[in-house]
Amino acid sequence: MSQQYSRQESLPSSTPAMGSATISVFSSPASWIESDALVQCHQVAALDGMTHVAAMPDLHPGKGAPIGAAMASTVLYPFLVGSDIGCGIAVFPITLKRAVPAKLAARFPDLDRALSPGQDAGDPAWAVVKGDVPAGHLEGLGTVGRGNHFVELARIETVFEPGHASRLGLAAGDHVLIVHSGSRGLGERILRAHTAVHGAGPAPDPGAYLAMHDDAVRWGSLNRRLLAARVAHALGTEPTEPIVDQCHNLVEIRDGVYLHRKGAAPGDRRDVLIAGTRGTRSYLVAAHAGPDANHSVAHGAGRKMSRADALRRGRAKHTVEELRRTPVGSVVVCGDRQLLFEEAPTAYKRIEQVIADLVHHELATPVATTVPLVTYKTPDIGSTPQRDRRGHRRKRGRA
Repeated sequence: MSQQYSRQESLPSSTPAMGSATISVFSSPASWIESDALVQCHQVAALDGMTHVAAMPDLHPGKGAPIGAAMASTVLYPFLVGSDIGCGIAVFPITLKRAVPAKLAARFPDLDRALSPGQDAGDPAWAVVKGDVPAGHLEGLGTVGRGNHFVELARIETVFEPGHASRLGLAAGDHVLIVHSGSRGLGERILRAHTAVHGAGPAPDPGAYLAMHDDAVRWGSLNRRLLAARVAHALGTEPTEPIVDQCHNLVEIRDGVYLHRKGAAPGDRRDVLIAGTRGTRSYLVAAHAGPDANHSVAHGAGRKMSRADALRRGRAKHTVEELRRTPVGSVVVCGDRQLLFEEAPTAYKRIEQVIADLVHHELATPVATTVPLVTYKTPDIGSTPQRDRRGHRRKRGRA
């Protein structure tokens, strides 16, 4: 069983691993870090060519590699990026006349139903698609996916840095759509093709892998725009361009090495939305992480329970209806009962502690908080907008 790990030092530990790589853990004694995740960091640090592993305060174990880590190496390892290449979080301003969570929740479209260029050619959301779809990948286009993916209508609550928020066009009380989704099968197809031949080994042709990888990253970004446009139109308003769109599953070439990020957002002078849970605040931060952190910051609260544990404990403590309403007064749209328990707020670490660790280690400065109003996970039968015989959403009044 995993044990809690805490550091006593006030600065990130930077220790040599089995090879020449070092490991820095940007946590604090109050942070919840599982020993299994640290074991995975050491396993990664021992790989050929690895130079430095930076673990974020949202670190937790993943399938073969830690989640919440940025890993620099002279060798490119596709499995360190994982199957959901291009997964990220984008923030879109949205203008609403009134924001009554229960009413707006009923107007969210079915984001499990992919858009078809033929059947849905007249859907106004298509306007955000400029040119060809990356890799010609139409499967799952316009869908959010399962797991921890979501589309959330939120309100800007506390503004810590008014000048910075103003430059982004934000003020307290404004509304935004937060979209967390990835490449919807494209990245999985890329990783599977590699592992079928090379397992967890390095990419024999980094250039060929990166070309496919870059398509998946572009696809994920396009899909987040498409999801936001679908929701905006369903809520009776116009889509906007994202003010933040950062991918946290990718590899880039930086300073002559491959920088793999798995659940870690680029932190080199970028604005990043660090997601809390559907029942807590999220934080928009100005990131300014340096080389010790592999120029990265946390991407979210990070799990503290496995899905199996969250399901078992959640069923003993909560009913389904209790999980559809959150302590902050928001509504959860999720027709998958198991997912409701697996993704319960209690399954995650405290977002406030994650942010405090980033601030303590001078990796980021909070700009504003967002509080959820509606969090969409999967369609809730009977609550999605009716569709006419051609499959198009019926028009409704503006919100």
